Amino acid sequence: VLLAELKPGRPQRYDWKSSCETWSVAFSPDGAWFAWSQGHCVVKLIPWPLEEAELGCKTSERKSRGSKAEARSRGVAKEKTLECGQIVWGLAFSAWPAADAGEKDPACAVGLACLILATGLNDGQIKVWEVQTGHLLFSLLGHQDVVRDLSFAPDGSLILVSASRDKTLRVWDLSRDGRNARGRQVQVLSGHVQWVYCCSISPDCSMLCSAAGEKSALLWSMRSYTLIRRLEGHQSSVVSCDFSPDSALLVTASYDACVIMWDPYTGEQLRTLRHVPLHSALDYSSEVHTSSLRSVSFSPEGLYLATVADDRLLRIWALELRSPVAFAPMTNGLCCMYFPHGGFIATGTRDGHVQFWTAPRVLSSLKHLCRKALRTFLTTYQVLALPIPRKLKEFLTYRTF
Repeated sequence: VLLAELKPGRPQRYDWKSSCETWSVAFSPDGAWFAWSQGHCVVKLIPWPLEEAELGCKTSERKSRGSKAEARSRGVAKEKTLECGQIVWGLAFSAWPAADAGEKDPACAVGLACLILATGLNDGQIKVWEVQTGHLLFSLLGHQDVVRDLSFAPDGSLILVSASRDKTLRVWDLSRDGRNARGRQVQVLSGHVQWVYCCSISPDCSMLCSAAGEKSALLWSMRSYTLIRRLEGHQSSVVSCDFSPDSALLVTASYDACVIMWDPYTGEQLRTLRHVPLHSALDYSSEVHTSSLRSVSFSPEGLYLATVADDRLLRIWALELRSPVAFAPMTNGLCCMYFPHGGFIATGTRDGHVQFWTAPRVLSSLKHLCRKALRTFLTTYQVLALPIPRKLKEFLTYRTF
């Protein structure tokens, strides 16, 4: 069900580089903020949850709010507009470490863990912002083309990975002294021969998956920054990837209209989800990419997937089933992301809109909770080495679909 839709106000006048697409949306890990690249070089930082008036209506124009009454009602959290000066392609939140965990950026308030937002721009820059104040902290320079996607290490270490059209991935350590323009760069990962569309760090911070305009996705070690393996199985360009919350599964989405679920430790294909037309009577033969996938996202409890495709549908899939459990019509969808605590999905569109959808809320079974807890720290090989029954091993390695 469509919960709310936010539309940009009147487009601001920029030079020829401006465009209106919402290429990226993001929730902060604690669920307190939502970032929306609404096009025209602007990012909106919106406190979550949305105001009741917005949740209760279908559409709402998002305009800057500055009245004292509204500021009081939201406490310290106020909506912010980040003028990035370039088309924004990628967004990623992270939290600064606590003050006693090491040196902090002087722009951050003393004694507070600052929430930051990284924005990947059209000119290859990555601008890093402090969320509470909306101030620009610094820029990361190194990429030679569009920064298409960004992913922070979930452990709060301030390791950031960027994916670019210059066919490389770069690893940054934002806790480093950056007086030298390239002082925060840790590694350049080369291996793709096409534009890199997507990057995702596993929740246990051991692996990195990257997807480019190629039929294979690449899996990297986050410890040695070396290539672990190529994941080959798609028939067209892989454009999106995401890890399950326990790092035991990896999903990749492709222009071939398929999502493949992998065991990242073994490289084995566990299952394929095919995006077939909702109405089989329709003739899709004239449009080759009518079901091309744009984005895939795991739900926070690890039991569902959301996908956005060019056939104008948002789909929600249950892990155990081969067909979707829910559909929603959406036009020109580009990206999707689950709310960190479940129950909502945010999607961005080619016309700069962002939509919020209700998603199934489920109580995980005790079996799944146990599997998730074990797989958080056990690899597939470690599970297979346990002195337990074969059926239990199959369940723990997600081979009982």
